[in-house]
Amino acid sequence: MDATTPYSIDPAHVIADEAALRGLFEPTHALALQKCQDRLGRHAQDFVHRSPFLCIGTQHRDGRADVSPRGDPPGFVKVLDERTLAIPDRPGNNRLDSLSNILANPSVGLIFIIPGYDETLRVNGQATLVTEPSLLRSMAVQDRIPTLAIVVRVTEVFMHCAKAFRRSHLWDPAHFQNRRDMPSLVKIILDETTGAPAEAEMRRLDDALEDAYRKTMY
Repeated sequence: MDATTPYSIDPAHVIADEAALRGLFEPTHALALQKCQDRLGRHAQDFVHRSPFLCIGTQHRDGRADVSPRGDPPGFVKVLDERTLAIPDRPGNNRLDSLSNILANPSVGLIFIIPGYDETLRVNGQATLVTEPSLLRSMAVQDRIPTLAIVVRVTEVFMHCAKAFRRSHLWDPAHFQNRRDMPSLVKIILDETTGAPAEAEMRRLDDALEDAYRKTMY
């Protein structure tokens, strides 16, 4: 397909109801149904303790969806009890997309990832933004306390199989791509908006971003 040509969907090939959807697939197997739990068992808790990275899915009141990454040293997400997690909110770009969405719609979906593991842990629940001092102090890194925590009341927990990670070869060094094959973050943004400056100025902007990373990580 030519990405410069607008794509239009043929209504004849649109799946519009669940019956039509399920008719395309074999019934799910028993283990896929059995695995869903309403609390964090010992293996799920261990997975959370080992994970340095998650993605959180949220939704705005008007239906717009968003997925945002969160990362820190392993164990950065606190298991407060078998039905409650707390995620520290570290400094970012202050768009506050996920946080604003939670205020509008507290339903969230989390996927926890551990480097080298092909399986992932999925958690769904209801989120609340919390500023409890003792909780925030327990999440300090380099003596810097997060402004708030996302506390998630868990409603569904299950392990997700390895197929996606194995298809993508995500952890296989033989499939790693060279970051230099694409421009820097700043250049990508400027190329797509106002236009990137000359090389010397571009280098200065890239260096400034790296300096900001070092100073504002926490």
